[in-house]
Amino acid sequence: MNPTPLLDAVNLPQDLRLLDKSQLPQLCAELRAFLLESVGKTGGHFASNLGAVELAVALHYVYDTPRDHLVWDVGHQSYPHKILTGRRGRMHTLRQFGGLAGFPKRSESEYDDFGVGHSSTSIGAALGMAEADRLMGRDTRSVAVIGDGAMTAGQAFEALNCAGDMADTDLLVILNDNEMSISPNVGALPKYLARNVMRDMRGVLHNIKSQSAFVLDKLPAVKEIAQKAEETIKAYASESELVRQSLSLFENFGFAYTGPADGHNVVQLADTLAELRRKKGPKLLHVITKKGQGYKLAENDPVKYHAIGKTPAPADPAAPPPAPRPTYTEIFGRWLCDQAEADTRLAAITPAMREGSGLVEFGQRFPERYFDVGIAEQHAVTFAAGLACEGVKPVVAIYSTFLQRGYDQLVHDVALQNLPVLFAIDRAGIVGADGPTHAGAYDLSFLRCVPNMTIAAPSDENECRLLLSTCYALDTPAAVRYPRGTGSGAQVSDGLDTLPVGKGILRRQGKRIAILAFGSMVQPALEAAETLDATVADMRFVKPLDEALVLQLADTHDCLVCAEENAVCGGAGSAVLEMLAAKGRLKPVLLIGIPDTVTEHGDPKLLLDQLGLSADKIRQRIARFAQQAV
Repeated sequence: MNPTPLLDAVNLPQDLRLLDKSQLPQLCAELRAFLLESVGKTGGHFASNLGAVELAVALHYVYDTPRDHLVWDVGHQSYPHKILTGRRGRMHTLRQFGGLAGFPKRSESEYDDFGVGHSSTSIGAALGMAEADRLMGRDTRSVAVIGDGAMTAGQAFEALNCAGDMADTDLLVILNDNEMSISPNVGALPKYLARNVMRDMRGVLHNIKSQSAFVLDKLPAVKEIAQKAEETIKAYASESELVRQSLSLFENFGFAYTGPADGHNVVQLADTLAELRRKKGPKLLHVITKKGQGYKLAENDPVKYHAIGKTPAPADPAAPPPAPRPTYTEIFGRWLCDQAEADTRLAAITPAMREGSGLVEFGQRFPERYFDVGIAEQHAVTFAAGLACEGVKPVVAIYSTFLQRGYDQLVHDVALQNLPVLFAIDRAGIVGADGPTHAGAYDLSFLRCVPNMTIAAPSDENECRLLLSTCYALDTPAAVRYPRGTGSGAQVSDGLDTLPVGKGILRRQGKRIAILAFGSMVQPALEAAETLDATVADMRFVKPLDEALVLQLADTHDCLVCAEENAVCGGAGSAVLEMLAAKGRLKPVLLIGIPDTVTEHGDPKLLLDQLGLSADKIRQRIARFAQQAV
């Protein structure tokens, strides 16, 4: 790694504040070089962090952190913040079990004022902190840093609406405008912010007023011409409806607007922040940055370099390359295109997760039926309900963790009206390095209690395709939940065949012990069953539950085991217990799932083992339970 003398001297923000302002550009260059080296080894969010280097440096240089509050929205861009706040020596542990989290985390550092992972929470959280400080008589400042992608969510506007009416609240919102979220931004607001008229005019004025000041002072005649040009531009700007609207958008919310500012000029940024810190009331600083700044590959393709994987160990040249296996996301994407070819009523919706949810090909082939609604999960669900009301068959492709944000709409707008919306729920269960904010640990629990819902959990890639076709064919709300990554390597059919709704299948016949496995737990259950000589049922459906199969297994086995990659509380196992109780069948039942705890981040296989969900741990737990149940 290149030498980083300034960065080496900065362990905490108070060290940063000892530097002369003229040294900040060099510090930013060293910090960016460290990021390139560090994240290249560990993997993690990449382009967003490169784009936020100057912003993080300027904020910690000006604000009295941790006394002042700094809230990062989503947290994709928080690595420079972590490095500047005493964690540089642990960056090699990033996103690994027992190491640094990939997002701000309150339990990790006093400089992490608010734990995040989902979008659009920063303004509301920072507003709450600002109000708490006002009520407690503390002279502190609160800052929320939010991207223009996250600003598309309704929660951000709810907070703006609330904060703008609190004239005494000392809150600064920094709008980090890079025209990107994970994918290029969509919707009216990003287009509104991106209008070149406003930026070009401001750029011209800035050049006239600052960059050419020395020359103009030496040439009075030229200076007079330039002043007249500036006045002409100002007059035109005052007459331009576009410019007038751009200047007034946030001021109409009650915020004092400053910007757009160059987010990569750290000295000017520090000066602007210092001035804003002295002002009271709600303020908004509009900062223009470039995602991937300083690394041409990331600048040119910020979607590809939004996040990068950990550098793999050198491959054995003598070893044959592993056979490629499609991920569940890819299985869904292929099925979606095939189903759309067969049914012109199908429309697909994503809340700003085109790549992650496998919709790139669909968007290219069926642009008229593809809807990216931005980071707006609530709207995505209600929009789907509206489509369904008029005969369209909507498929909402969404991560399990993000469906939580649209739960009221799922109940109120879809389920209560019994509308045929299919939820393709990706990243169900443990997700790995992204940690608890992204874990899909609760969807079976919160979906199972919703009326009219059908819930399917495929055990392998082919089952995923079959169950997607099955649930799409229904005329009622349905959900198919599948894990992140690859499955067992099952051969995938290319048809659109369906399965009987609410019916499971026996995968292995054994004795004494029957394992009722749901979704991703079927494969480890089969491995554990070999030693135990247990029966294994692939339940396929969580709702409706295959009651006949459960009762048959209860009558022919000494004990039952329910295994699921979901919270034990209220999950599929709870459904089995409820049914057995209702039928008056008393039987020893072991529930295996995610315990009632906040999960960690790290390698998924390690996490599953830690949670008792690996094949070996399942075998051990069942063996102990079977001995006690005799």
